[in-house]
Amino acid sequence: MIDSIKNPSTEEYEIKILAPELTFLGVKHQPDFAELEVVMIPSDTVVELKSFKHYLYEFRNKLTSYERLINEIYNDLMENFNPIKLVVIMKCRPRGGISSILTINSEWRK
Repeated sequence: MIDSIKNPSTEEYEIKILAPELTFLGVKHQPDFAELEVVMIPSDTVVELKSFKHYLYEFRNKLTSYERLINEIYNDLMENFNPIKLVVIMKCRPRGGISSILTINSEWRK
């Protein structure tokens, strides 16, 4: 899973994590590519980046859709870190001339 480290601050602040090369196996068994951005206001713990990189690598051979993938990442981050705020944005590379941008924002789910 994704490792954590203790949040060194009790003050609220925003963390932005950018993974410009997210690779996963699309539903047609062809590789798909996206840029992933995670925006988080952490609570007690923060994401350990090396473990997050390895977590994302696991999707390279996993058959999934755009919609399922962003929800799985969002749910795993919420479950493991319980942040004050979490926004996950996935910008999918064009396929057949069409690209997609998907967003999940924890403030929408309250």
